[in-house]
Parts: sequence; C-alpha cells; structure tokens
Amino acid sequence: MESTHAPGIVPPRPIVVIGDANPDLVLQGDVRPRFGQVEQLTDSADLVLGGSAAITACGTARLGVPTRLIAAIGDDTFGRFVADRLAERSVDITSLVTRADRATGLSVILSTPDDRAILTSLGTIPTLGPDDVRGRFTDPVHLHASSFFLLPTMSAGLATVLGEARANGTTTSLDTNWDPARRWVGVHDVLASCDLFFPNDRELLAIAGGDEIGEAGPRLAAATGATVIAKCGADGGRLWSPDGLRLHHRPRPTTVVDTTGAGDSFNAGYLAGYVRGFSPSRCLAIAVTAGSLSTRGPGGTAFQATWDEIEHALETHDG
Repeated sequence: MESTHAPGIVPPRPIVVIGDANPDLVLQGDVRPRFGQVEQLTDSADLVLGGSAAITACGTARLGVPTRLIAAIGDDTFGRFVADRLAERSVDITSLVTRADRATGLSVILSTPDDRAILTSLGTIPTLGPDDVRGRFTDPVHLHASSFFLLPTMSAGLATVLGEARANGTTTSLDTNWDPARRWVGVHDVLASCDLFFPNDRELLAIAGGDEIGEAGPRLAAATGATVIAKCGADGGRLWSPDGLRLHHRPRPTTVVDTTGAGDSFNAGYLAGYVRGFSPSRCLAIAVTAGSLSTRGPGGTAFQATWDEIEHALETHDG
C-alpha cells in the first residue's frame, strides 16, 4: 500500500493558501431561530478557527506539508485569535495581512448533525487582493485559492494570479465555496488556470449546470482542463479528469458531531497527497477519510486527522 506518512522519500512541495480566515462561533443543539424575542438554549457554544482557507491550511500543515496562509485580518481581538490559532497549528503566518481600519470577519455556525446554516460578517475578508499575493513566494509551490465569492477584488484578478504562478512551475487549485448571491459568475474563466477544482455536489451543479453530477463533472473537466474533485457528503468523493478518468470513494462509517469545515479538510487531504506525487485514486481516498474524520467534534480544525489516523482508517476500510 502506498504510504501516507510524511516520508523523507517523497518530500512534499510547500503549499500556499489564499483566502479567508476568521473565528467561527459554532452553536449546537436547538439552533433553528424563532423570532418574536424568543430565547433559546443551545447545547454548546465553541469559538474556533474558521474560514475555508484557514481550515484547509491547518489541515495540510497537520499532514506534514509546509503551509503558508495569505489572508486579511483586523488589528483586533479576533485577528489575534486567528493568528494565534494558526501558529499553534504550525501554519506560516508571515504573509497574513493586517488591516487597521476594519474588524476581523466572524461567522456564526448553527450546526445540526446533518446540516448547518452560516451567518457571516465579512469584515476584512473581502479586502484581500492580487497585490497581497504577488511576491509572497518565488519557488514553485502549490497555490490553493478558497472562498472565491467572498473576495471580489481577489477574484477579479485570480485568473491572472494563477496563470502567473503556473508559468513559474506552480500547480494550482480552487474551492469557490458557496455563492451567497447564487450567480456563480466568473468561475469558468478562473478554472482555465487551475489544475484542480474542489466543489461540493451542489456547487458543481450550480457552476456546470444540469441535474446529475455524473454528467456535470466530466463535462466541466473537459471544458476547462481542470480535474474536478467533488465533495459529496455521505456519498464520499468523486473525481473526473480531462482525460476521462472517473473515480469514486465512499467514506468509512463515522459518528458525525459537526460538519463545519469537512469540505476544507477534504481539500487538505487531497492536496497533501497531491504535493507528494500520490496517484489520483490515493489522493481521493485520503481526502474522503480526512473530511470524514474531521466531523468527530465541533469546528473545522480541532479534530482534523493525522497521517497515522488516516492510514489506520484506510487499512481498515475497503473504500
């Protein structure tokens, strides 16, 4: 079996993640709001590190990949919370951008075992732009972009940023996350500069069109040249490459506590294998397992899997 440890034989290429970083306030229990000045009592409340980019960066760092995060935070208590939590997870924070004139973003997660709702105050999140990325790295790395629709300035120049990186030998990937406006504009242009694309099943259908991901995935891969790796919840993950490869990996049984950030941990698992040169099938198996194991507790980072946990899970699960 192909080892998933962080061996010296296959040293990983570094990863640079660009996107969002903010605290998440995760509420669990009776979390469906009822207005009319009704007070509800929840089972728990946890203040944890959030943001798709931040969670992905923590996941790859936990899996032994040198990881740097480029995101915008405020010069405030929440900003320091974000920086401290990232540093604790061995993420390089030297490229964090601090804005003195805005507050750090914040999300409130209303979480149930099978679904969640997210309320976000953007704060500094959308202020990140292409100029904050250029010059932050010179050697070929892997560049992953998150939260396309929350960062309009970055998104407007992202195709150019990714294209410039690819010309320097860097591989690239994108996770758009959900579009709050449900317009899904501009994604296809950026995908032409991506090696990998990480939508969930609903995002894939919204971007590619159609009613079946089994048709939308290969169509989008062929049209853009990007390998499409879809996160499908309880059905695991599916992959379609431009050259016709199709893969499906189902998750191991897991008691789900909170699904916050599971898709970002999925991204981290795939990328941690990808920068070590693992096969697409192996990367997909690692991704599904990493996403599944991350749901064992509240928040996106506290229960992210180690290599040993992933390897043990894969040895005891047929996939």
